[in-house]
Amino acid sequence: MVFRKLMAAFGAGVEVDTVLHNATVRPGEALRGVVNFKSGSSDYKVDGITIDLTAVVEVESGDNEYKTTYSFLRQQVAGPFHLAAGASHSQPFQIQVPWETPISAIGNHPLHGMRLGVQTELALAGAMDKGDLDPLYVTPLPAQEHVLAALDRMGFRFKKADLERGTLYGSTMPFFQEIEYYAGGQWHGHFNELELTFIAGPAQMDVILEADKRGGFLTSSQDTYNRFTVRYGDHPGAAEQALQSGLEQMARRRGWF
Repeated sequence: MVFRKLMAAFGAGVEVDTVLHNATVRPGEALRGVVNFKSGSSDYKVDGITIDLTAVVEVESGDNEYKTTYSFLRQQVAGPFHLAAGASHSQPFQIQVPWETPISAIGNHPLHGMRLGVQTELALAGAMDKGDLDPLYVTPLPAQEHVLAALDRMGFRFKKADLERGTLYGSTMPFFQEIEYYAGGQWHGHFNELELTFIAGPAQMDVILEADKRGGFLTSSQDTYNRFTVRYGDHPGAAEQALQSGLEQMARRRGWF
């Protein structure tokens, strides 16, 4: 359970506690919680409460790179209501986490390089107050776990993960996740590194692979790509077979295999 206290910055004297009942979720699951209010010595009109899911994204601008926070889901969980002096109010909420939400934890461990969070916004007396960012841990779907486990068995070693600004074909998000690996096993002789991106939906997901040629480093003339689809109802071994086939196709395309 995650607990946060938000004091209205404009001095209204309203205390807001947001409690998340499940701070760890999978894409497509419901994030549940409650927003608790306690008024000060005056009556107030609350204009609305919004829950905001956010992500820290890397942005490239010319020769510079910087990180900024993107909102990828905003949902109002309460409309206007009157909060009497000294009164308390609780507003439960339930939000479906988007299917394309990036992974930020694997095996109950935060994924290095990833920052997802939840903010509560309180609209009161014509002003808006945002609380601090609480961490949100999104764990892989079973099909994503099959692909990640297959990479481990193939000898790939996790490097880092991050979010890049941009929209990929078939995606609705303003950013995409890259999970980066050092090549290992039989693939060490073909690739230096591999980048993996998931585009998940309710029934299936696309997997995008990008690999650099051994001896080069992620240049446009050296990279090669592959994209394949995994259906959630398929046998777990199907994901590993598709991954193996995708890697082999990339190697053959450049004459590396």
